[in-house]
Amino acid sequence: MVLPLRTDTPLALVPLSWLLGRWEGAGVLGHPAVGDADTRFGQVVEFGHDGRDFLTYSSTTWALDEEGNTTEPLDVETGYWRPQAVDLDSPAPAEGPRPVELEVLLAHPTGVVEVLVGTARGPRIDLSTDVVARTTTAHEYTAARRMYGMVEGDLLWALDVTLEGHPMRSYASARLKRVS
Repeated sequence: MVLPLRTDTPLALVPLSWLLGRWEGAGVLGHPAVGDADTRFGQVVEFGHDGRDFLTYSSTTWALDEEGNTTEPLDVETGYWRPQAVDLDSPAPAEGPRPVELEVLLAHPTGVVEVLVGTARGPRIDLSTDVVARTTTAHEYTAARRMYGMVEGDLLWALDVTLEGHPMRSYASARLKRVS
């Protein structure tokens, strides 16, 4: 899939430009800390930029009933995705695009702020927790791994977490379609 590149996209964001826009879709949430049954959810994710070398990010999720209707809000997160400069003097990889180091800063209304670090390589991003800060009223959340990828033109993502004394395990995943 070829996506047009806006002329105002900073050079540092070109490797992440496939994320730009508004994405909508549905996924499933399931973890022992939030109940054993899987919960279907709807989601809107937006990636943008203001001309500087970072992406703005927001995600809103809400529970869906069996007919796909919204029942209640689930989560909101907002933040910034900061690609680091690519070392063009280093040898290029034998296969695929050069990896781009990435720092992601996220804030949650539940009292959790996290920093994730990882790598973007073409249309795949792998992130893991570097730092989690929690308020005294936040739930016990200590680590996460996230994967984002472009598959058949859709944005797929998966989240594994260490939460409420449970070891790292699958928490949520979704498939989103670009709507703008």
